[in-house]
Amino acid sequence: MSKPPLATAGLGPMRDNRGVQMSKFPSVRALDQLLDGLGTGAARRRQLDMVRGELERALARGALPVRARRSLQRLLEEEAIRPYVRIAESGALRHRRVAGGFPPTSEATNEIRSKCIDLLREALGMPALRLGSGEIPLQPAPAAATLSALARQLDQYLGGAMSPAQTRLTALLAVQLDTAARSGELAAQRTTHLGEGLAAVYVERRPQGGGAIQGEWVETSALTRAALERWLPVREGLVQRAHGTSRLWVSLWMNHDGVLDDEGRTVIRPPGMPLEENGLITSYRVGRLRYEGLRQLLPLKMEQLRRAVNAERQRAAA
Repeated sequence: MSKPPLATAGLGPMRDNRGVQMSKFPSVRALDQLLDGLGTGAARRRQLDMVRGELERALARGALPVRARRSLQRLLEEEAIRPYVRIAESGALRHRRVAGGFPPTSEATNEIRSKCIDLLREALGMPALRLGSGEIPLQPAPAAATLSALARQLDQYLGGAMSPAQTRLTALLAVQLDTAARSGELAAQRTTHLGEGLAAVYVERRPQGGGAIQGEWVETSALTRAALERWLPVREGLVQRAHGTSRLWVSLWMNHDGVLDDEGRTVIRPPGMPLEENGLITSYRVGRLRYEGLRQLLPLKMEQLRRAVNAERQRAAA
C-alpha cells in the first residue's frame, strides 16, 4: 500500500526548509522557488509576495483555469492573469478586511501588481503584458534652493532639544543630502560605515535595475557630522536594550515582526532593532508631517529627495 501524503499522515501541512508552509498548488510552489532566486530588494519582494498570495487565493477559489494549478508557466499566461487581475482589483483577494470589508485596491496597488506580473513573466522569458497604464509618474524633485533650505532647517533642529525620532530623522536626512543613497542602501548602513571623526560615510550602491554593487566613501558635511554626533548616543542607548547590532539606523519603539505563527501570535521586537527599509521610509513620511518646516521642504517620497540630491551632485561635479 502506498504511503499517504504528508498532510494526511498526521504530520501536518508540508513546510519548506525555512519552516514556511508550502502551497498545495505545484504552480505556487514553483513561484516560491522563482521568488527566492530573483534577488530583489526588500520592498519589491514584499510586493511580489502580495501577488503570490493573491494568485494562491484565486486558485483556491477556482477562479483560474485548472491547468494553472500545475504549471507556473500556465499560471502566468494571459488566460489566467487577466481574470486574476480583474478579481484582485475588485478587492476580493485581499488577505484581510479593511474597514470591515474588502474594498477595491488603489490605483497605486494596481500599478504595482501589473509591474510585478511583468517582472515574473520576464523572469520566465515571457513577454510583458503591460496590463497597467504604465509607470506611476514621478513627481517633480525639489530644486537646489529647496535642498539648501532643508539643510538650514536641519541645522536649526540641531541647535535645540530634539526627541529621539527627530534626532534620527535629522541625521538620516543629513546623510541623504550628502550621499543621495537609496532607502535600501541607507537601511543597510552600519556603524563601521562611518569614517574616523565622522568625516566620511560609506554607501554600498545597489543599482535599481541590477548590476554590480559598488562601494563608495562620501565626505560628510559639517551638518552631517553634527547630526550623527547627536544620533549616535541615542542609538547606543537603544541598542544596549536590544542586545546589540551594528546597524546605523535602529528602531525607537517596541513593535512586532508582522509574521504570525500557527497560534496566531507574532514575535515582539524591542527598541533598538535594525530599522528595515519599510520602517525607514515610514519614519520619513511621518516626520515630514510631524516636524515644523519639513512639509514645505520635503517631497512626498524619499526617492524624490534622493533624485534631487543626485542631480545636484552631478551638476556640481560637471
